[in-house]
Amino acid sequence: MYLKARQNHRVLSQEVVIAMGVRKTGEREVLGFAVGASEEEGFWLEFLRGLVRRGLRGVQLVISGAHEGLKGAIAKALPGTTWLRCRVHLMRNILPHVPEGDKALVAAAIRTVFAQPDREAASQQLGEVVEAMWPRWPKAAQVLEEAEEDALAYMAFAREHWTRIYSTNPLERMNQEDRAPH
Repeated sequence: MYLKARQNHRVLSQEVVIAMGVRKTGEREVLGFAVGASEEEGFWLEFLRGLVRRGLRGVQLVISGAHEGLKGAIAKALPGTTWLRCRVHLMRNILPHVPEGDKALVAAAIRTVFAQPDREAASQQLGEVVEAMWPRWPKAAQVLEEAEEDALAYMAFAREHWTRIYSTNPLERMNQEDRAPH
């Protein structure tokens, strides 16, 4: 999330990043946060390495939007960790390529991909949705097609955890609550 911060007598927009972990028991926990000027790889790398220095171990999955800087930092600071593209963020990346009157239809079609019982069925459904979208919304179809591996990565984990790991919604909900007037 972005917040306004005063620096050297000027008000600037600053990125606030929060890492939330999910234990094997399903309990969520805030692992840390940082404030910086951008989402570049160096910023993320410093943040992730700081978490590792403080004892973060055993990370199996990192869920986020498609921030190239974060993806690069994950590879360096948390080697062997799977990156999952949040499906809510994916939808936000696809829908701008669809006319306003068609967004609900496209969103509903994409949600059918995530409603599948396993990775194979989801992949097949994604292919069918892409094929159906291609004639009318080629850029949207391309974004979805290119995101397949990263958007369906959560399906490699135990099914009972899927609802806790397929998006960053719990973290976004917490961010909204923090910004709400008290």
